[in-house]
Amino acid sequence: MKEVYSMKLVAKKEKGNEFRQPVLSKDRVAHFWRNVFRNRYLYLLMLPAIVHLVMFEYSAMYGITLAFKEFHAKLGITHSPWIGFKHFEGMFTDPYFRTVLLNTIKISFGRIIFEFPMGIIIALCFNEIKSARLKKTLQTAYTFPHFLSWVIVSGVVLNFLNYNGPLNTIIDALGGERQIFMGNKKLIVPILYITDIWKESGWGSIIYIAAITGINHELYEAADLDGATSLQKIWHVTLPCIRGTILVMLTLRVGSVLNAGFDQIFNMSNSIVQQTIDILDTYIYRITFQQAPDFSYSTAVGLFKSAIGFVMVMIVNKVTQKLEGTGILD
Repeated sequence: MKEVYSMKLVAKKEKGNEFRQPVLSKDRVAHFWRNVFRNRYLYLLMLPAIVHLVMFEYSAMYGITLAFKEFHAKLGITHSPWIGFKHFEGMFTDPYFRTVLLNTIKISFGRIIFEFPMGIIIALCFNEIKSARLKKTLQTAYTFPHFLSWVIVSGVVLNFLNYNGPLNTIIDALGGERQIFMGNKKLIVPILYITDIWKESGWGSIIYIAAITGINHELYEAADLDGATSLQKIWHVTLPCIRGTILVMLTLRVGSVLNAGFDQIFNMSNSIVQQTIDILDTYIYRITFQQAPDFSYSTAVGLFKSAIGFVMVMIVNKVTQKLEGTGILD
């Protein structure tokens, strides 16, 4: 009998009930390869990205099994013994892990509350500047700090806030008492927020500036005819038009809620304030590289971070669907 391969759905009836059965089609496969050949140059351009994805992303996922094993270097990942959820049990019964987790949540949500809106505010301010030259100059000035590494920024901050630094010199000249800013547990977290706002807010405003640029100017003209002030135009025209962009960026930010800024904290921390700003990333770093290496336990902590991030993205995506009718994953 002649072989029939068809992608069309073949309807069958059985005891009065209809069901559909997909059947593969040789023509469909041939069409796929013809399409690949026709667009071969585009696929060749995509090939390096695919190779990178397979080699450095998907193949690396095999290392996740370390979270459920007792890793021994001599045995390797494959032959190391399975121990189930032992590392996760140890993680949740470790009092210091709970301290680090709470620090991470506190600092990360503080960043969302204080730092996330700053990119939006800067974009709104840029939109109100009429001089193109002034706007470009300020955009360059606000964006430039992003390209400085945290090693450089931390060095500048440490020198500026040093006991004998410029700020304390001014305080002393005004009759005040010199402060050890970087050793003050009450001030260190606000210092983290302020320095991160200075460094990253200008860069974070770029996507909002692009979204504002795409707003139909007729909306602003109509608002002008109605006698709207600048603040009213921002509230009733600009913000509603970029609400979708804001929700998408918020979803992505909440998804990385357990990433509280390793580079910044690693470079600005010290033994006095370590317990106040010690986060999961610095905790993992010490376990993996500074103490007796425990790759299995650090992998378990990293997997926990990823799982929480995934759950948070799903939750915020559902909220976005309720508000906008569509989510980032739709």
